[in-house]
Amino acid sequence: MLPRLSRQAERGPIVAGIFIAICGFAFFAANNLGGTNAPAAQQAAAGTMSAGFSMCGSNRYTCVVDGDTIWLEGRNLRLQSYDTPEPYTDICGGAQEVSLAKRASARLLELLNGNQFTVETGGQDRYGRVLATIRIAGRDVGDILIEENLARHWPDGDEWWCG
Repeated sequence: MLPRLSRQAERGPIVAGIFIAICGFAFFAANNLGGTNAPAAQQAAAGTMSAGFSMCGSNRYTCVVDGDTIWLEGRNLRLQSYDTPEPYTDICGGAQEVSLAKRASARLLELLNGNQFTVETGGQDRYGRVLATIRIAGRDVGDILIEENLARHWPDGDEWWCG
């Protein structure tokens, strides 16, 4: 006959099993469920995503700052390879530049809210923003804005809105 274990010794494997189960569930939930505050951006098939963007105000979580800068789930992204006029300061083109900047921002908002997209990131700019490329159906959103005369190539494009 085997010696009898104390109650504490008998509970040890049970407590350890419960602890492991709780940790496993917590890991699963953190990586798969999204919790009660589901992120604004939702993953879709093959790395594409969609999101509910607004124009940025005081809450900068998922929003459009201007035609080439966004916040996506709390990350400030500078969209690379193109540039749009500045909506807050008329650097060189006065009211015409500000008007064009607002149209570029509105178009980017429309593109992001109306389509699934992919995000490729790499590096940072001098302001600490993450450099990114957003593609819709394989096309860089910058190329779309350039074709629609709302942006210029960066860094070699002419600031045509200044003249």
